[in-house]
Amino acid sequence: MSPPGASSPHLSFLEQTVSLLSTVAAYMRLPALASTGVAAVLTTLLYFKQKALIYPSHMPPNARTDVPRPSQFGIKDFEELVIPTNDGEKLSAFYIRGPRGGRNSKCTVVMFHGNAGNIGHRLPIARMLINYIGCNVFMLEYRGYGLSTGEPDEKGITIDAQTALEYLRDRAETSKHKLVIYGQSLGGAVSVKLVSKNQHAGDIVGLILENTFLSMRSLIPSVIPPAKYLTMLCHQVWPSESILPSITEVPILFLSGLQDEIVPPSHMRKLYELATTPTKIWKPLPGGDHNSSVLEEGYFEAISDFVSNIAGDEKSGSQEQRVRRSGRRA
Repeated sequence: MSPPGASSPHLSFLEQTVSLLSTVAAYMRLPALASTGVAAVLTTLLYFKQKALIYPSHMPPNARTDVPRPSQFGIKDFEELVIPTNDGEKLSAFYIRGPRGGRNSKCTVVMFHGNAGNIGHRLPIARMLINYIGCNVFMLEYRGYGLSTGEPDEKGITIDAQTALEYLRDRAETSKHKLVIYGQSLGGAVSVKLVSKNQHAGDIVGLILENTFLSMRSLIPSVIPPAKYLTMLCHQVWPSESILPSITEVPILFLSGLQDEIVPPSHMRKLYELATTPTKIWKPLPGGDHNSSVLEEGYFEAISDFVSNIAGDEKSGSQEQRVRRSGRRA
């Protein structure tokens, strides 16, 4: 992939990120590759140890303490934040400004990452969004990840996402911004929940989902095949398939890596089919696996077109009409 305006060092950062996260992804596949005896033990522990399996915040090693900073990637205009939640946790976050006065300078993309690593590992993606699209980027660290306090679970991470949204709404600089919610893998499930609850306020103008699963229970047979008959033991549900149809006011862009080895691509296609919002765009990435989709040709172009049409400054035409003119429907 060689998007216009992307420098070779920047692509190198992206490639390093993909390599790192792909190594972590192997951790998720271990149960599927294990011997029958080991898999049986893992299955027995599904109920009691599933949080450790679903939220490997310690992966890669030192992920809880070694968080890359924006300045390490040539990003100069940023803030490092600590945001309190209403249940007593303290969340680490980055707010990164795009070019001031640019075409999308009044738009903030809110990034929710996958289930391993930390926000620092996704800074090359944020840098690409800023340089290529001209938006601002807000990156939230879930509880129990990176430098954030607490332990991750579905209830807590849901609170974290709402906390991030309310922070941006209350912050003077961003209170009038158009917000685009962008979730990768687990972050997509987080995003679906957040948008479904907050779509009527009018400040969320778009939702981007990349390689997201139907629900954690639906994903288990792919990741831990021996546990396919025990999915009801999974109490970390993340039921995007039942929540997504309730999103009726926010355009959605679906980015699907067709070589995804963790989340079957059929999950993304089913989510697209379940979506009831009038504006939904399907973007297949033929060579993309679970972590390398960001390297696929057309990935950032699709996001750029989507953001420009839902959050840009065009003076004529409705939001839906603008998206339909540029978006591809399947």
